Amino acid sequence: MKPFFVFSGQGAQSVGMGKDLYESSPAARAIFDAADEALGYSLTSVIFSGSDEELTQTRYCQVAIYTMSCAALEAFKAKFPEIKAIGCAGLSLGEYGALYAAGAFDFVTGLKLLAKRAELMDNACRAASGGMASVLNGDIAVIREVCEECGIDVANYNCPGQIVISGEKEKVSAACVKLKERGIRKVIELNVAGAFHSRLMGEAGCALKPVLAETAFVMPEVPVYHNFTAGVAKDADELRANLASQVAGSVKWDDCVRAMVSAGGDTMIEFGPGNVLTKLCSRSLPEVKTVNVNSFAALEALSF
Repeated sequence: MKPFFVFSGQGAQSVGMGKDLYESSPAARAIFDAADEALGYSLTSVIFSGSDEELTQTRYCQVAIYTMSCAALEAFKAKFPEIKAIGCAGLSLGEYGALYAAGAFDFVTGLKLLAKRAELMDNACRAASGGMASVLNGDIAVIREVCEECGIDVANYNCPGQIVISGEKEKVSAACVKLKERGIRKVIELNVAGAFHSRLMGEAGCALKPVLAETAFVMPEVPVYHNFTAGVAKDADELRANLASQVAGSVKWDDCVRAMVSAGGDTMIEFGPGNVLTKLCSRSLPEVKTVNVNSFAALEALSF
């Protein structure tokens, strides 16, 4: 087995996620406790017993998913210390989980970076009325052309047949109409806080640069495939640049997965809530085995 580790993105969260990991795995509990201490408030209370509305807020959601994902990883490592990844990647905020897994920084460093990223993105959401839409089974050339005509952007290349577009809410709505006129039947506007991975996040990406510059990184021990380039950074400066550019840039998720498979990966192990990334993989690369570590029960059921 040649596994690659992937980490969930925003939208996968649910109240109560990771609670059984906290209660049953000392390694996972240590991560949750470290998050509470570092943030100065009880993130675990928000995750385990807060409201859906509260957990969905960008400032809580990003650090919550990162924390739960890292807790799942640590519980997995405690049970399967011999299993090593040949590559790591994460969807949007999940890239921070991937970097943690690969040894680029410690858990708290990644948490504080992500908290600042979430704050900057939240500010950008409040500054403009943004929207996003999922486009299914559409021609990529047509989607790009309509985005250009409407002044919006492609946010995510998730897998063949699933593209997400992003920008000013009215312009996204106009693009949805045009896409349907061009013969694309399934275009679904999403209930989101803002226009993530679009030009409306440009200022947030720029504001993140000095924060990244002040953060100590080491080059990952395991290759990390970045959303912005779908490749591996050659040095710490490029790594920082990728994280800053990723905020407003397109997420090349499908290319990241294919790059890890091309490097020899045959098993995707997804850490974090839900199973979005394994579902995408099964759709585009059915020959790749997929595993989810999203609860203690799921972990206990695993054998290799």
